[in-house]
Parts: sequence; C-alpha cells; structure tokens
Amino acid sequence: MVRLKNRYLVVNYLYPNGNGQQTGKDSLPGALTFHQPTPDEFHQGKLLRAIQENVQELFGEYGMGMVSTSLKINYHSTATSTSIIRCPQAHFEIVWAALTFMTKLPKPIDVPVVVKAVRVSGTIRKAEEEVIRRAKELIRRARVGEAGPGDAEILKDVARQVAKSKDAEPMDVDESGDESESD
Repeated sequence: MVRLKNRYLVVNYLYPNGNGQQTGKDSLPGALTFHQPTPDEFHQGKLLRAIQENVQELFGEYGMGMVSTSLKINYHSTATSTSIIRCPQAHFEIVWAALTFMTKLPKPIDVPVVVKAVRVSGTIRKAEEEVIRRAKELIRRARVGEAGPGDAEILKDVARQVAKSKDAEPMDVDESGDESESD
C-alpha cells in the first residue's frame, strides 16, 4: 500500500492597511496595525476556497489535480491570524505560491492582506509546536518590561493614541516598562 506524504504550512496573515475594523481616530501605529486579528468572516471554508481559486488561476487544472487530493485546513485562528494547511509533499510549492499571490481576502471581506508562510513542516506536531512557540513569543514581547529594542517607541505611540482618544494627558512609557503621567 502506498502512503500519502504531506507537508504542513504554517501561515500568518498580515494587514498592511489594517483589517478594515479600525476607524481613523482609533488607528494604531504601523507595526501593531500590521499584526491585527483576522476578520471573523474569514473562516476555514473561505480560506480553502481562496486557495483553490488561486491554484486554479496560477496552475490551471494540472495544479488543482495535484493539490486537491490532500488539501485541508487543519487549524485556523482568526484571533492570532494563523493557519496550518495540509498539502501534498511533492507539490507544497504550488500551495505556497497560491498563498503568496493572495493579495486580498475573498470578496465579502475584501481587505488587503499579505500571506506569509513562516514554516514548512513534515508533521502536524511540529507545525503546532511552531504556532505555540510564536504565540508565546508574541506574548513575551507584548509584556512591557520585556519589550524589544523597537517596541518602546511603539508602546509610546500607543499610549499617546489612547490618551488622545480619551482626551486626557498623554502617558509616557519609560524603558523599564512603567507607565507614568507626563508633567
């Protein structure tokens, strides 16, 4: 008996112009806007259909025949903008190319998106571990005391935006991560 071998693509969705849910007054700085949650309307079925349409457009019937045997969305989280996609081992590049050429979410949502394949794995276990590792890293970086070198400026911008929206005095965030009122 022949065993079908698969690859698992860990994919992130990035929004260069926001995901359409933010208004101009409450908009966030660039780095935070780029990593927003995916709209709830974009579920597994729409993702699968979008991949199939892109494969059909780029590679025609041949591409669809090669990837349709084992194309499946194993995991899709709108909160973290992350998916795990199962595809055939011999033709995972076709699915990767179709994802790379996706520039907008499907029609009802129609939000500009950058789809980034962050890992190709041979097992679902390693793909899941990568998703968990990335989530932990984001949580660690989001903590004020452990912010990266460029994150202090982003946190200051967020504090200013929150202060503007509340019509209060701006708050300063120092390098240690403590928030204090401006004098």
